[in-house]
Amino acid sequence: MKSAQEDEYLEFVAARAKVLYRSAYALAAGDTHLAEDLVQETLSRVYVHWSRVAGADSPAAYAQTVLVRTFLSLRRRRSTGERPIGNVPDSPESGPDAALRITLLAALGQLPPRDRAVLLLRYWEGHSIEETAQMLRLSSSAVRSQGTRALGRLRALLGDSLSDLVPQ
Repeated sequence: MKSAQEDEYLEFVAARAKVLYRSAYALAAGDTHLAEDLVQETLSRVYVHWSRVAGADSPAAYAQTVLVRTFLSLRRRRSTGERPIGNVPDSPESGPDAALRITLLAALGQLPPRDRAVLLLRYWEGHSIEETAQMLRLSSSAVRSQGTRALGRLRALLGDSLSDLVPQ
């Protein structure tokens, strides 16, 4: 890669790495190590194709799409069947919504990967139905129906536990 392209790539990484990590963290249901691996894999794939990515309409959307597809392909592999017994945070959570976030991430972790991806793209990232469909290679109606079912599953998993955590 030429020096000018390399500088452009490094600027892109500096601007987008935190956003990609937040998305990966939500997809990984709070698993920081998996989130870091997903971001690293995404950025390496973007680097390999940087000349094409830089010329795209939205390199940020391209990277987001690569992140989601990397997550989904990782979930399909059998070699990733290991699950940690406990999740000990590196530092204590702070703020009034820490319990709410932990509860939501735990519930998201129980959803199938594609449901998690739809919820992340539609409600966390705020993408339109059409953008989400394009990123996941689904039809718009599939995104709508899968989103509705995923929200229903999430509500069923959470039950009344959210009402105890949300300030009135």
